[in-house]
Order: sequence, then structure tokens, then C-alpha cells
Amino acid sequence: MNIHEYQAKGVLREFGAPTPRGIAAFSVDEAVKAAEELGGPVWVVKAQIHAGGRGKAGSVKVVKSLEDVRQAAEAILGATLVTKQTGPEGRLVRRLYIEEGCDIASEFYLSALVDRGTSRIAFIVSTEGGMDIEEVAAKTPEKILTIDIDPACGFSGFHGREIAYELGLKGASIKQCVRLIGNLYRAVVEKDASLLEINPLVVTPQGDLTCLDAKMNFDSNALYRHEDIVALRDLDEEDPAEIEASKFDLNYIKLDGEIGCMVNGAGLAMATMDIIKLKGGSPANFLDVGGGASTEQVTAAFKIILSDPNVKGILVNIFGGIMRCDYIAAGIVAAAREVHLDKPLVVRLEGTNVDLGKQILSDSGLPIISADDLSDAAVKVVAAVGGVI
Repeated sequence: MNIHEYQAKGVLREFGAPTPRGIAAFSVDEAVKAAEELGGPVWVVKAQIHAGGRGKAGSVKVVKSLEDVRQAAEAILGATLVTKQTGPEGRLVRRLYIEEGCDIASEFYLSALVDRGTSRIAFIVSTEGGMDIEEVAAKTPEKILTIDIDPACGFSGFHGREIAYELGLKGASIKQCVRLIGNLYRAVVEKDASLLEINPLVVTPQGDLTCLDAKMNFDSNALYRHEDIVALRDLDEEDPAEIEASKFDLNYIKLDGEIGCMVNGAGLAMATMDIIKLKGGSPANFLDVGGGASTEQVTAAFKIILSDPNVKGILVNIFGGIMRCDYIAAGIVAAAREVHLDKPLVVRLEGTNVDLGKQILSDSGLPIISADDLSDAAVKVVAAVGGVI
């Protein structure tokens, strides 16, 4: 789950991280009022969307009068913002963040994330603040430092000092950095964040550290522990199909292919998408119905897949361990009839009661294409949608 910049800064402030003062605004008048409350002489008007690259897209404006605040807000609010992370369709700007100006002596990059390779929280820092970290990694990888924190020991002062020295901080700024890294580590752990990115982290002419930008993602599997984070969810920033899937406890992510996938188990779903690509097709989605999907969930899954106009055919790949194949077959038949399925449907079943499941599909009278194994299923669905094997 993602949240907006102003919300992320609110979370960081709970843990003692320094951020500029700012106020969220949902209209032009609110933006001007926010600027008045903050006081001048410099304000920053920022678009709030769940994507980076806002500055390069012209939606982060530094202004020096209330009239300029109004003009910037009118230009940004309601506009469709296209960045590298939004895709060509862009994102509609519905919220603004009006923030006080900040004097900048130097800029750095700082992030913390869950490194699945080491099973630890890793801090990534660079002196190249304000730039895309991917670009820095490609052109000057020596300017990036990664520090892993052992969960058995947790954060210690030497972690913060190592980061401070890498960034070339001096004097009181070093102590501030140690304190900041410790607070950010606590924020990531206690809020079950999967990513925290501050780009840039700035040092003012007075030597004070400030989080000038903030991005936070959270582990969706841990949200039941954080009602305060769930309350920050902005459904306008999420794909409607993914929102609908979450209502039925389905794990769905839309892709840009033409073959809809319905699979039980995340690993099997990944393998299914891989073999579709191998056989010349392109998956339209990742969809994991879990280990014990009901007929209602299967029906919902079909509806969600078919809501994508790019879908030309569907591959159902089920391994019946916890879930019996005859049960899922009955659900497929009921769902296909309810949604009046008019696209090719290839089904591969394996596991408990597989023969009974295949018999149910065969006796349904529906034009369901049965497959013997996953490779056979991929070949058949690609051929059914007009692909080339």
C-alpha cells in the first residue's frame, strides 16, 4: 500500500524526523489559505500522486507570492500528470501539498527498504540527492552505499555515523544524522514499511538535516496491525480492478497482455505467466485466488479479468492440494455461466479429485478447452487468442 508525500511526512514526524511545515489542499482556495497560514516569503506547491518524477513533469513549483500560489494551484490541480512511473495514461491530480520554502546547502539520497536477499532492512545512501537513484546506479555506482542492519542487533550509532561520514557531514550534522537514521529505522520496523525513500535529504546552511521529500510503501499483509495507516489509503490512486479484487481477498495486479490468468498460489501464478511468455503470449494479469477459493471468489475473479478490455482469452491453472479439483471445476462452470463467458477458456487441473474435476468441465456443455499439463495449457491458450507458437 502506498501513501502520499504529505501523509508520509506525517508518519515521519511521529518518529521525530525533521520535515518542513506543510498543509494539504484539495482546492485552489484551500491552497491559498494554506500558504497564508504557513507564512512567506517562499512556498512550494506540490502535486500529490502515487508516483515519482513530479518535479520533472512540472508539478512541483517554487513560488514567492500568494498570487503565484493560486496560479500554480490552478495549473496543477485537476491536471493529468504523466511521469516515468505513471505510464502514458498519467494520473489525475486531486490533491496538493503547500509547503514552506527551505534553504538548501546540499542534497542527498536516502532510502530504507526490506532487502529480501539478506532478510534485513537496508539503508541506501548517495551524495547524488535529487536525482533518480537508478541513473546514479547505472552511471556512478561507486557513489552509492548500502548498509544492512541485522535484526537480531537492531540499529546502533555506528550505522548512523557510517552514513554521515559517507555523505561528508560535519560537526552537529553528524549527530543529527545518527538520530535521524535511528528514528527512520524505528518507523520502518514499527509501521511494517516495505520502502521509505527520502529524495532529497537536505542540509540547510545552518547545518540542519531536513526530509524535503518522502515516499512510503507498506506491507499489505501487515495492514491489519495498522488502522492508522489503512486510514491513509487513497482509493482514487489505485486500479479499480485491484480494489474490487481486495474485497474478495484476491491478489490481483493488472498487466498489459491479452491472456487473463487465474491461478491458486503466487509461485504457480508466476510460473504460469512465465510459460505464457515462453509460448509466445503475454499475460494480462497476475491473479492468485488462494488455497481455498469459493465459487463466489472464482466468479469475482472472472469478472475482474473480463473487465480488462485487452483480454482475449483466459487460462485457469489450478493445483488441487488444499483445494479439491472437483470443487474448483464446479466453481469455474458456475462462474462461466454467470458472466456469459464469450472468450476462449483453457483449464488445467491437477491434484486431488482431478479426474472428477475434468469430468465436471466436460459435462458442462461449455466450450472449455482442457489441458493435460501447464505447457499444453499455455500452447492452447496462445493459439486460441491467435498467437504464434
